[in-house]
Amino acid sequence: MPAVTIRNLSEETRRALKVRAAQHNRSMEAEMRAILEAVARPEGRLRLGSALAEMSRKNSLTNTDVETVEQIRDARPAEPVRFK
Repeated sequence: MPAVTIRNLSEETRRALKVRAAQHNRSMEAEMRAILEAVARPEGRLRLGSALAEMSRKNSLTNTDVETVEQIRDARPAEPVRFK
């Protein structure tokens, strides 16, 4: 698992983290992990797969619709963009 170093953390912030960790019965490291997880991956975040499934339901798309698109689409690889 990757490690992260946080430099220049103020003493006040370190003390506040220590108190918060004690309130949650965790180590300071575990508390920082929990804080970072909550901020970086919030419960209400947009999940692409869920959003696409919801769009499909709203537009009444079926598996048959998707199969039809797969059958008629051009399956050749796209030509790379050329910059002159």
